[in-house]
Amino acid sequence: MARHRPAPVAGTYPIDTGTAELAPDTTSGGWLLQINGTHSSHIDDDPRVLDFEYLRQMAAVIEDHHPTEDRLSVLHLGGAACALPRYLAATYPASRHVAVEIDAELARLVREWFDLPRAPRLRIRVGDARAVLESLHPGSRDVVVRDAFESNRTPTHLTTVEFVRAVADVLVPGGLYLANCGDGRDLGLVRTDADAVAQVFAHVLLIADPAMLKGRRTGNVVIVGSDRRLEPSAALVRRLLSDPLPARTIAGDEARAFGRGRARHDSPAPGTDQIR
Repeated sequence: MARHRPAPVAGTYPIDTGTAELAPDTTSGGWLLQINGTHSSHIDDDPRVLDFEYLRQMAAVIEDHHPTEDRLSVLHLGGAACALPRYLAATYPASRHVAVEIDAELARLVREWFDLPRAPRLRIRVGDARAVLESLHPGSRDVVVRDAFESNRTPTHLTTVEFVRAVADVLVPGGLYLANCGDGRDLGLVRTDADAVAQVFAHVLLIADPAMLKGRRTGNVVIVGSDRRLEPSAALVRRLLSDPLPARTIAGDEARAFGRGRARHDSPAPGTDQIR
């Protein structure tokens, strides 16, 4: 018999890194989670419903490259309410997921609030995303997703060339790296992220709505890196254009040139020379 799960209770909850606010979504249903005042996650009763457009874009890329019978091993750097791990676990029944969340109390609460897959299908590991990444065996993941934020920006140590090299190290040959980059109109953070990915991976793909890519609004850009070709298929292009927030892609030389010269490197340890 399935265990009865009490309904989540709206409210503001103290967590290790500040506060989490849980509220019902009166527009589209489900629940909205804010972390320290910033929209973090949306969870619907149906795990195959993704409210955030960048998560739909990530899911579209993964599904374009992998049939649903694949036994994917996916590492999610940034957990929050685990909307994408939940979606992928439903879409790929044989898949296994590890979500890394830095806030232990938040990890406990989302397990309590939401019907998340249990281990081993979805494990939530508490810790710093980069530290956990660097502890993993080389070639052990098919997909790595970076969706970690501190306030409304990705922590700097998860944006450097050295970090992306660590991602590439844990991926199988031809594996996919997908990064969510939130940015303003100047696209400075996106260009920094894109160049770091281009310096490590042979192929780069950028996805966002046209207004975002033209610097006309703030929002999110999905950056994809792989050693397999990432030229978007016709099916992927149609899916992205038919989304409630239509998105365009930038691939090939244009994607590689998008942030050229902007990549960030790790800071050297005190008293040492930085080698790049």
